[in-house]
Amino acid sequence: MMRRRSVKVAGVEWKNPVTVASGTFGSGAEYSEFVDLNRLGAVTTKGVANKPWEGNPTPRVAEVYGGMLNAVGLQNPGIELFLKRDIPFLKQFDTRIVVNVCGHSLDEYLDVVKRLADEPIDMMEINISCPNVKEGGIAFGTDPKGVETITSEIKKYAKQPVIMKLSPNVTSIAEIARAAEAGGADAVSLINTITGMKIDINRRSFVLANKTGGMSGPAVHPVAVRMVYETAHAVNIPIIGMGGITNAADAIEMILAGATAVSVGTANFVNPKTTEQIVDGIAEYMDRYGVKDISELVGAVDR
Repeated sequence: MMRRRSVKVAGVEWKNPVTVASGTFGSGAEYSEFVDLNRLGAVTTKGVANKPWEGNPTPRVAEVYGGMLNAVGLQNPGIELFLKRDIPFLKQFDTRIVVNVCGHSLDEYLDVVKRLADEPIDMMEINISCPNVKEGGIAFGTDPKGVETITSEIKKYAKQPVIMKLSPNVTSIAEIARAAEAGGADAVSLINTITGMKIDINRRSFVLANKTGGMSGPAVHPVAVRMVYETAHAVNIPIIGMGGITNAADAIEMILAGATAVSVGTANFVNPKTTEQIVDGIAEYMDRYGVKDISELVGAVDR
């Protein structure tokens, strides 16, 4: 029998609920020799800013128990090169294109959003874990008022659906999600990385030049599932769940908690084929349990 694996995220149909987490997949080209991009529901690009960013000084990645820390600092070649090189590359494939946007100030975000308005992309994801330079480097995404403001400003200029990517480094993820929804967000994605630190005990110094870095990988998965569940109970817009997804079971757990789609990040570094294996694993799960439409599973832990 035909089982329906396609999902609608803010009105955009994906052939399946699997994408990749921004910054773990380049802009697709880097992985295209290992992964058939046509098999993914969507490709989410690395963060793109209005001008090239150098990123942080090295060392900027470190391995930790159950995951990794990164302080890459959103190094990217800027919107000009991105439009010239990356979008035409991705247009060759039968997959949705989600462009991740970052900025140091509201104006920088708006620059990129305006440039993307007439480009052949499907959605944009706004990374509000970037440091707000005008506010002393505090991330945009940690204050509900700020989240509502940046969301509503972006919505004035965006011509594609807007996904707000939420930071877990907050007291209440539900409050932040509600602020994004109030600002007009079409969807939310979560979680971004959890701030961590590693110290070299022999040198008595920080392993990362930046001192802190974002922790990702299997160890954060239970935190991410809890935050997706809380968010699903707080808002009525679709959720893209991410955080430590390594296999189909992790992805299905996220969907049962309330995510419409899932994003695979750190696992791509360990096994570039993870996303394809998850697509297959979800299909097998649906067969095993006689699930006709994947939408039956979204938030089903409460049903």
